[in-house]
Parts: sequence; structure tokens; C-alpha cells
Amino acid sequence: MADPLAQVVSLLHPTARFSKRVEGAGEWCVHREGEGEPFYVALLAGECRLTVDDQPPLHLQAGDFVLVPALRSLFNCSAGAGVDALPELPVRLGDGWFRVGRQEGPAEVLMQIGHCQFESPDAPLLVSLLPQVLHVRGVERLATLVEMVGDESRSARPGREVVLERLLELLLIEALRSAAQYSDGAGLVYGLADDRLAGALRAIHERPEHAWTVASLAVEAALSRSSFSARFTQVVGVAPMEYVLAWRMALAKQLLRSQALTLEQVAERVGYASAVTFSAAFVRLVGVAPGRYGRVGS
Repeated sequence: MADPLAQVVSLLHPTARFSKRVEGAGEWCVHREGEGEPFYVALLAGECRLTVDDQPPLHLQAGDFVLVPALRSLFNCSAGAGVDALPELPVRLGDGWFRVGRQEGPAEVLMQIGHCQFESPDAPLLVSLLPQVLHVRGVERLATLVEMVGDESRSARPGREVVLERLLELLLIEALRSAAQYSDGAGLVYGLADDRLAGALRAIHERPEHAWTVASLAVEAALSRSSFSARFTQVVGVAPMEYVLAWRMALAKQLLRSQALTLEQVAERVGYASAVTFSAAFVRLVGVAPGRYGRVGS
């Protein structure tokens, strides 16, 4: 049986840029601009207020974990900071250790922050299947994985990059599958937590070559066509056939880069009757012909 979550995370190919421990005291505020890269923060002690893009502010407490698959703008401030608080730069205390706010006295807040990247050229397409912000509370397994990623990031041990890649995959999967249990939102993880929709999602991932329609997917979910379409769109965040197209194109990109298959074989594996219809769909979504994409992406 296909595991859609594991497939998406594996295709994203996450790698670590750096991880740091940040402590804070008094009033402080940090602003960071991003370019669509993944970011996470685990609050180890204290509390703070996190605002991501145009999302409502999150009040974080010790034990909270937040994952942003595609960061554009972030404000991380002390819980008591005013709305007009001026952002500041963290002060480096040592290797991978920083402080914000009042520099003297004991720390009131402690967090582990990670900046990552998705190596996959298909990251924007795959990230669109995930929630914009994941906020999970009180999951000890996540805290353990965050500690391991931080420790490995600061090490110079043999095999460091391979270990980090595997740890990040585990961290992402654990965060994503915990999200549906501990938070609300829209995206693949919430669809997989829905007993009816999970059957349809797994069917799409198991048989991308099948001639799926909303009606046939509704059968997999044991729902009427209209109920399935409305429920899927609300919970997953995109219409059923939009999701099918996104997943097929993500697989097609991977197959095209391998250069081990002909265009006709790729088309067949992702559900198109001919290379012509596949090429037209690929150009509409990707903006370039599949043959050219395969040469550029290799």
C-alpha cells in the first residue's frame, strides 16, 4: 500500500542548512524574510509569539513545534512584546548558540531553530500539497528528533550529511502526521487523517496511471460524487482532479530527470494515453516541454 506522506517527503529531498539554539530574556523581536525555504522552531522553555506570512499569530509554549514548509516572512517575538517592537539581530554566544533581548541574567526562553532546504526542483509543486503552517503541541518524539538534528548539525562526524538527511525526513514525517491529530488546517496530512478521503488519496498514489475521475475517486472514498468533491476540496485544500494532476506531474518530473524512459513510457506511467496529451498537460502546468525539461533538469 502506498504511503503518500512518505512519498512526498522523499521526493522533496530535505537537507539541513543550519540549526541553532536561541535563548532570550526581556522584550525582543526577530524578523526574517525567506525565499520559500522550510523552517522549523521547537520551543524548549518559556513562551513566545510567532507570526508567519499572513497567518494569525501563534502563541507558543514549551513543548510546541512549528514547521513552515515554505517561509516568506516571519516575526518571532517575546510574548510581552508590543506590536510596534523593533526587530533586532540575535547576538552570537558561541557555535550554534545565540541570544536575543536582554543580554544579562538568566534566559526566559529557549528554542531550537532549523533552516533547511528542499533539494528537489519540484519543491514548489510538492509543498503546495502540504499545510502552510504546522503547529504541534506536546509531541515528545518531535522534541527528540529536533535535539538529534541540532546535535548532528554541529558535529563533524563521518556520514554527517547522510544522517542529517535521514533525520530531517523523519522529523518532517513525524511533524506532518502529528499535525492532523493536534491542529486544524488543510493539506495532504489532514486528508490522510480522514478515513474516507485516505482511501482515495492512497489510490491516487498507488495507481497514478489509472484514468481517475471524481466519480471513480468517490467510489474509493465510499461517498457520493458531490459529497466527496466538497469534502476533498475543504480538507485537502485543492479539488480532487487538481491534486491528481499535481501528483502526476511531480512523478513525471522525477521520471524525466532519470532519462531512463521514453516520453511515451513516462506518459503511460502517469496516466496519459499518448505522449501528445501528456506533453500538452505538462506544458500547461510547468511552462516548458517535457523533453526540454528532462535535458535541463538532468
